Amino acid sequence: MPFQAVIFDLGGVVLGSPLHAIAHYEKELGIAAGSVNRVVGSTGEAGAWSKLERGLFNLEQFFPAFEKDCAAAGFTISASTMFERMGAESAPRPMMMRAIERIREEGLRTAALTNNWATGDPGPNPLRPFFDEFVESAIEGLQKPDPRIYDLVLGRLNVPADAAVFLDDIGRNLKTAREMGMTTIKVDDPAVALAALEEHLGFPLS
Repeated sequence: MPFQAVIFDLGGVVLGSPLHAIAHYEKELGIAAGSVNRVVGSTGEAGAWSKLERGLFNLEQFFPAFEKDCAAAGFTISASTMFERMGAESAPRPMMMRAIERIREEGLRTAALTNNWATGDPGPNPLRPFFDEFVESAIEGLQKPDPRIYDLVLGRLNVPADAAVFLDDIGRNLKTAREMGMTTIKVDDPAVALAALEEHLGFPLS
């Protein structure tokens, strides 16, 4: 079946990587690499990070709760400082923005599927016009890799799983999509990821 849609994660794919910002902050504090991600993974749905991404916490609630989660794991951070660093890394990647435009020019549908949080900014999101559908964990109350949020975006796009390509920078998010029948691309180097996407779609993206 020809591809009908491409689904993009935002941070680390369309935007600069928050994981890089976290890694730099860990190094600055002398914390073992990957410590923050291990807290996120080990605390699961009961943890502050998951509650933030499912819209159960706002940032004011999240910061002290996540600092407590980290303290329980044996290290100290300023969650607000870490989020400032993440925000500074989150500029749009021009090559990705152009690729999204090209995909739509070719008649395919595009969607953003992002684990995010409410920022308190009431203004319009400048990324929304680039996507036919924009699915946010904090609004839906679901987060990747829950299969239900993938079903949600596929339903809104009105495409079957095997007609969609999904790009993300986190392996566990890709695993669920792949098990559901989507073609997946892991984004480490954006240029390499877009080259792989070009091969799947059969037209240039630059």
